[in-house]
Amino acid sequence: MEDLLVKLKETRKYLSDNIKEIPKIGLILGSGLGTLADEIEDAIIIDYKDIPNFPVSTVEGHAGQLVIGKLMGKQVIAMKGRFHYYEGYSMKEVTFPVRVMKAVGVELLLVTNACGGLNPDLYPGALVVINDHINMTGNNPLIGPNYPELGPRFPDMSDAYDKELIGLVHRVGGKIGVETHEGVYVSISGPTYSSKAESKMFQLIGADTIGMSTVPEVIVAKHGGMRVIGISCVTDMAIFEGTETISHEQVMAVADETRPKFINLVKSVIDEVPF
Repeated sequence: MEDLLVKLKETRKYLSDNIKEIPKIGLILGSGLGTLADEIEDAIIIDYKDIPNFPVSTVEGHAGQLVIGKLMGKQVIAMKGRFHYYEGYSMKEVTFPVRVMKAVGVELLLVTNACGGLNPDLYPGALVVINDHINMTGNNPLIGPNYPELGPRFPDMSDAYDKELIGLVHRVGGKIGVETHEGVYVSISGPTYSSKAESKMFQLIGADTIGMSTVPEVIVAKHGGMRVIGISCVTDMAIFEGTETISHEQVMAVADETRPKFINLVKSVIDEVPF
């Protein structure tokens, strides 16, 4: 495997040659939210397959394009579809796009996902601002050699999600009439949904939502010194005896139904963030 720094340099050069203005805001658009990228103005659209060293998304609902341009008057770079550990990629491959975003100038990462609800106060369609996470993937993207120019050997994850920006998301939600919740997100490797016993365990250790992404990306973003906002869309309730079985089609259906208010919230947050 080539040196990470060599790959980053190559990918950064390719993108820098195509970027007119340095983006300060990076977006990772999860299941059902990819259409937000269609609202980016003066957009440069690049297929992942054309970007040096980029993996290719294989999951339904993830288009596989990098979109660079203006959203709410601010220069952004958006991933229209992400990579998952369960697809067979290494953690370093899953998080490589976050390294690239940092390399081209991104200071704020806004990451979104579709997730299961573990807190009984939540419901399908609820939007949850992530205030902390639990990594239950069985891996960590920082395992292996550390490059000091990318971040410290032992980064602190106790404040991975920016408290000031969490408050901003809630204020924006109140202003536009979109209800926002807050909680802890637990990330599992997937691709299986959790068993009832596993869901109960995750509840007991303090998780409010559960999913198969986000945490590796946030770890790398924090390692690189980026500020992070995480927002989840609850697509199903992964709790209680007698819970109905979950399918990817059901997840996508709820994500699609919730999309308008989710997009409204994300766009309004971008409008308000100090970048």
